Amino acid sequence: MSDAQSLHDDLPVVVIGAGPVGLAAAAELAERRIAFRVLEAAPTAAGAVSAWSHVRLFSPWRFNVSEAAARLLRTTGWRRPAANVHPTGGDLVRDYLAPLAVHPAIAPSLLCGAEVVAVARAGTDRVRDAGRETRPFLVRFRHGGGESDMLARAVIDASGTWSQPNRTLSGGLGAAGEGTPAVAAHISYAVPDVRGVERTRFAGRRVAVLGAGHSAIGTLLDLARLAHEAPGTEIHWLLRAERVESAYRSGENDQLAERGALATDVAGIVAAGGVRVHTGTRVARLAAEGEGLAIHTEAGGRLAVDELVVATGFRPDHGLAAELRLALDPALECPVALAPLIDPNQHSCGTVRPHGHAVLAHPDAGYFIAGMKSYGRAPTFLMATGYEQVRSIVAHLAGDAVAAADVRLVLPETGVCSTDRKSEGAPARGGGCCGAGASAARVLETQA
Repeated sequence: MSDAQSLHDDLPVVVIGAGPVGLAAAAELAERRIAFRVLEAAPTAAGAVSAWSHVRLFSPWRFNVSEAAARLLRTTGWRRPAANVHPTGGDLVRDYLAPLAVHPAIAPSLLCGAEVVAVARAGTDRVRDAGRETRPFLVRFRHGGGESDMLARAVIDASGTWSQPNRTLSGGLGAAGEGTPAVAAHISYAVPDVRGVERTRFAGRRVAVLGAGHSAIGTLLDLARLAHEAPGTEIHWLLRAERVESAYRSGENDQLAERGALATDVAGIVAAGGVRVHTGTRVARLAAEGEGLAIHTEAGGRLAVDELVVATGFRPDHGLAAELRLALDPALECPVALAPLIDPNQHSCGTVRPHGHAVLAHPDAGYFIAGMKSYGRAPTFLMATGYEQVRSIVAHLAGDAVAAADVRLVLPETGVCSTDRKSEGAPARGGGCCGAGASAARVLETQA
């Protein structure tokens, strides 16, 4: 903690977002008796998780509970879920996040329905140097129909990326026509609940899924189950890669069993002909056609469907920090010191080396991006990583340099790293990531 930060010890730390990582930060702050406020845009805590409540996590409970949060919850008689059970998003909210949000140490400092729109240094813009480091942060948020300002000694942005899904075009933009109301009515992003609340939208329809990651594969598996229940459901898998094997070749080496099962299960469905695969597909244009949608590709192809699920990942929105001095990687939009650890051009593993406040710091000292948003456009984030991030950040803010630097993380191996498959045709070599070896889990330590 710098001398400049200590000038404002009477001000709270503001946490943006009351998801798993934001609430973990609140638990750390409460445990260290540091004043804080949590601002959550949704009407209730864990709003984003509630949106994917039907999805089963591929990490079991032992990776999904912050230890500081567990210590707080135990004072209320809370019982920790079984370590090796895999919760759904709904389970995570009901059995962990909702009880944490109403805990007496957190609830009075949690404000829901409060959307943060800007963070700045009070009384100055990002161009000015003089006295900048001595000024507190000003956090502006919308709540109850109006805007309010709050001063803060530090800010932890754990707002995530759920509201910023990637679009269809392989160049990073939306395809022509994607934003028109007639086309948008036929598009879902990320992981729609195809067998639950959105069943009538997909049952017996022609559905295309664009994407090669775990969200896309999970949706394909749910659609395949739906097809058994609702004859006439037709499933198309749109892949930008030239070979479908690139989407699931690492499943058998993944030590998160549920995640590995996604890849092996979808391979079986493809082999059985339950999914029509379209490789080398780059969407150029979307057009409303009758009661459905026409997907036009760069190669001149055309596919008529009723619904399109775009599961191509997420990206961060750093607009709220436009008046701050950030150090962001130009490609990944994550903290610049974190980029070499998570760059998918180099490796794709969730077993990133542990990192804390020093790696996540920005030129405007006291502002930190944590959780999924800290990964920018990189994939494979695990909640346990975010919990250790905020533990280190809060220890730093408390002036506990030893605890802040002692960053420890236990993560499973995730199968084949992208460094093992530089080309689509290269055989999988197995093993871990970046020389990690093949142990079931690793205890990683570093000095951040």
